[in-house]
Amino acid sequence: MTNSDREPLELRGLREDKPTRYELTLLRALAQQFPNIDSALAEIARLSAVLTLPKGTVHVISDIHGEDKKLRHVINNASGTLRPLVERLFKDRMEPREFSEFLTLIFYPAEVTERLKQTLTDTEELRVFARRALKHQFELVRVLASRYSLKRAMQVFPREYTHLFAEMLHEPSNERGREFVEAIVDELLRRGRALHLIHITGRLIRNLAIYELIIGGDCWDRGPRGDRVVDYLRDQPNVSFIWGNHDMAWVGAGLGHEALICHVLRVSLRYRRLGQLDEGYSIPLTPLEHLARMVYVDDPATIFMPKSSGMRSDVIVARMQKAAAIMQFKLEGQMISRNPEWDIDHRRLLHHINFEQGTITVDGQSYPLRDSYLPTIDPENPYELTPQEELCLSRLKHSFLSSQKLNDHLRYIVGNGAMYLRRDDHLIFHGCVPCNSQGEFLPMPIDGGWLSGKPMFDAIERVVAWAVEQRQQKHLDFLWYLWSGPRSPLFGKDRITTLERDFIADKKPHHETKDPYFALIHEPWFCEKVLAEFDVDRDHGLIVNGHVPVKIEDGESPLKRSGKAITIDGAFSEAYGDHGYTLVLESDRTLLARHHHFESVDAAVREGIDIVPSVAVIREWDRPRKMADTERGEQFRCDIEMLERLIELYRNNDLRQDEWKPSKPT
Repeated sequence: MTNSDREPLELRGLREDKPTRYELTLLRALAQQFPNIDSALAEIARLSAVLTLPKGTVHVISDIHGEDKKLRHVINNASGTLRPLVERLFKDRMEPREFSEFLTLIFYPAEVTERLKQTLTDTEELRVFARRALKHQFELVRVLASRYSLKRAMQVFPREYTHLFAEMLHEPSNERGREFVEAIVDELLRRGRALHLIHITGRLIRNLAIYELIIGGDCWDRGPRGDRVVDYLRDQPNVSFIWGNHDMAWVGAGLGHEALICHVLRVSLRYRRLGQLDEGYSIPLTPLEHLARMVYVDDPATIFMPKSSGMRSDVIVARMQKAAAIMQFKLEGQMISRNPEWDIDHRRLLHHINFEQGTITVDGQSYPLRDSYLPTIDPENPYELTPQEELCLSRLKHSFLSSQKLNDHLRYIVGNGAMYLRRDDHLIFHGCVPCNSQGEFLPMPIDGGWLSGKPMFDAIERVVAWAVEQRQQKHLDFLWYLWSGPRSPLFGKDRITTLERDFIADKKPHHETKDPYFALIHEPWFCEKVLAEFDVDRDHGLIVNGHVPVKIEDGESPLKRSGKAITIDGAFSEAYGDHGYTLVLESDRTLLARHHHFESVDAAVREGIDIVPSVAVIREWDRPRKMADTERGEQFRCDIEMLERLIELYRNNDLRQDEWKPSKPT
């Protein structure tokens, strides 16, 4: 995607005195919303005022890896940034116990109100509680809503209660006072909806605290419920995605790419994360279990034992994982052969197996196999699926393609996602910008050409969109390359050694070499080069990556030595370390919140345990930034320019006022 492509469509070619047909078509559409000069002027005035408001708080979280419960906790407490505000407003006005209970109510409104339904059975006691809780909640809503225009705030309000909350914003500024609020509470209490109002007000507080939530990649992987992660994010008001390599793996699987289907199944079986498949996406594992029982009936499959226990026998799950792995290796070999431009034929390994000796040759060196029972691999045609495997895969593919929920999720991720985003001089992407040791950007084969740097990222966005809409084999194969290809900016290694780790005890062939990018981001000159490539201020810009967990236990810092790059993958998933980071972009500073182990929502509600992250200030601005200083502000200025052009056409009679106003119903 070029710079001109990223420019708002409305601005291209709109500089002639006399409107072009293209411009006129666009402005006619705008005229339906603003049918005369006065309505357009009013909107210009509103947008000009919005530009003076403080910029909204942006939260960036990366590498969730299926940890839906921890994600809920992090978002519920706004990564620790909500508590200081609550302390400033209420700590001196509340007893310690009341303050703690109010915090829990703010962070977990659904869970707390559900418990209160069981404990607050006396009507008068409930009325007293509801009045007090809502009074404090409404005060917090007013403070948070004051950061936004009324239009923006109302977009976040619960639909059924929009006008009620609009009234609450004005409650202190008139003489209605306490009686006005109490009348609302009493009426809802009489109707049995007071606790419901407390619940949705708590949710509103959270939504107002975070202007935009950016997910830096990898909703799925080793965690238990990637489906619930996406479900939860779909309920948030303003979410943007940066795609990660695990996201591309699941998108490809959902589109029916056979190798990625096998990969997703293999990982889910390895960590016994089967709930997201059968319960979450209605994908039965019966065909794979049948294959495992028929082909690997006497196989101990010791090296494929799952990492946790469950309902199915460990041995059965191990055999299923092995069956999925062998099919994956076969299908990847076929795919590499039909994409010679990738230049990774050396990663086709099955034909290097010596079945007589029980060895495999990798990079010219022979290693003994840990498991040489491979009944489905024909030494003469090692990449050919057996009839049993063909049947199994056909049924699994049908299930993936038929999963409406998975299809909805992948369209949501792709439709709201990108390869990179710019926010407040922060350049955010998942992995790396592939380069050599001298810092020169390396090209990647994309749709018949070779591109590097920003043009590479822009082209990838187009191909991913094509893959979803057209589902051509070459585009689906490309999703696999994004998952684990050596020049993929989402992967950032020379290879993925799944087969070697499974079948070879010697750790030498397990090694995966990282892209030089990860060493060079410690150098200021390289970071400045990357920032400039993506049109970000090289002096004030900050590169933000996920993908590679920060090894805190080894003394590694998320902020690189250059001071111009930061890694926010702190191992969010329990499988990777159970901590993680949120980067918080406030109007006057950038914060890094480090999260810790989260026991459970039940413990937080029952015992009042609040897991408070460690928060560090990364940078501070000389002055608080306003909406005018943001990328959103750029769009508002473009909107103003468009409205001014519309007014010009009205005045020149190139468009008639009210001409395009929708007709009133008869």
